[in-house]
Order: sequence, then C-alpha cells, then structure tokens
Amino acid sequence: MRKAAIYYKDFLAGILTETDEGEYHFQYDENFIEEHPKESISLTMPVQSKTYTEKRLFPFFEGLIPEGWLLDIASKNWKINPNDRMGLLLACCQNCIGAVSVQPIPNEDV
Repeated sequence: MRKAAIYYKDFLAGILTETDEGEYHFQYDENFIEEHPKESISLTMPVQSKTYTEKRLFPFFEGLIPEGWLLDIASKNWKINPNDRMGLLLACCQNCIGAVSVQPIPNEDV
C-alpha cells in the first residue's frame, strides 16, 4: 500500500492511498473540511467527509504527472515504469506548479 499527503497551499488537504489491490482512495482531512469547506483540490472532488474511491488514479492527480519528454526523463532518472502512475505521482509531484503538492508517506510495514 502506498500513501501520499496531499497539500492545498500550505494546508494538509487529505490522504491519497493506493491499495495492494490497485484501488485508489482519497479522504479529505477533518481539519481541512472544517477550516476550508469551500476550497476543494479539484472541482471534480468537492470537500466532503466521504472517501472518494476509484479503480484508476483520479483524473485530477493523473493531470499532475508530467507528459511527453518530461515523463521520459522522469521515468528514466527514477527508474519508474511509465505505467506506474502512483509511483510517478510520488516522485514527480512534490513541488508542482499551482496550489497542490504531493508528499509521499513512508510505508510503515517496512
């Protein structure tokens, strides 16, 4: 299982999780819900307490991953398969242009 802390500006917005079965979950942080109820990370993912679940990486997060020649450089430098979308998100999106950033959460099972 891989996890990432998703930040909106300087605030923890929520946690993105990829399960061992390949399912994705995004849960807004309770403090973010209380303090920023109208500041969603994406129009397709409004702030709510219910967990978002998808069988593929959410389109919003998919859009943060580099494309084209930049994707080639990233996948070769970090030796990440271009089809490993969560791996690319964790490696490439810690300092994105815009208000959202992705910070990997170390695996506690190791």
